[in-house]
Amino acid sequence: MPRLFTAIEIPRRIGERLSLMRGGLSGARWIDPENYHLTLRFIGDVDMVEAEAAAEALARVHRPPLTIRFAGIGPLGTRKQHAVVALIGEDKPLMELQAEQERVLRRTGLAPEARRYTPHVTLARLRGGHPRDIAEYLSVRGGYLAETFTADRFVLYSSRNSVGGGPYVVEEAYDFLAENTRPQIAPPERSAWR
Repeated sequence: MPRLFTAIEIPRRIGERLSLMRGGLSGARWIDPENYHLTLRFIGDVDMVEAEAAAEALARVHRPPLTIRFAGIGPLGTRKQHAVVALIGEDKPLMELQAEQERVLRRTGLAPEARRYTPHVTLARLRGGHPRDIAEYLSVRGGYLAETFTADRFVLYSSRNSVGGGPYVVEEAYDFLAENTRPQIAPPERSAWR
């Protein structure tokens, strides 16, 4: 059974800059830079029929390229902070892309996403970190802004249960369409769902 999610990949140059945020926080388990991504929709553990249905449904999502803007470094978690993340500015095209993916995946029979969507790139997962240490870390690094980038596709990732975030495998890639481009009729080729 694959564990699937959709995401926008983070370019290597941006990942290298974000990796400079690593360290200086006890209780943090830092994500490897090659595994940085901007999750759009967590799908979860699904069987092969559900995986194929999700992949085909996502092929119907047609959007122009997106400009991704970072909005600083912050914590994630309402009651208890469980991650340090690079926050992404909630611009309308990104939110519309995520909402469209939610709609097409729900039509395949998948349960709705339970959490409110907060666009971010996870830098570290926190275990037992003291709130004061987290606040201190963020007071030094929280204002960090990486450069913007243009995303020209989103991907369907599969993941393995592991420590350190990843490894993630791109199972399908869905190119964004240039303005005035007609969508392709045929769905993308399917991978072997390793």
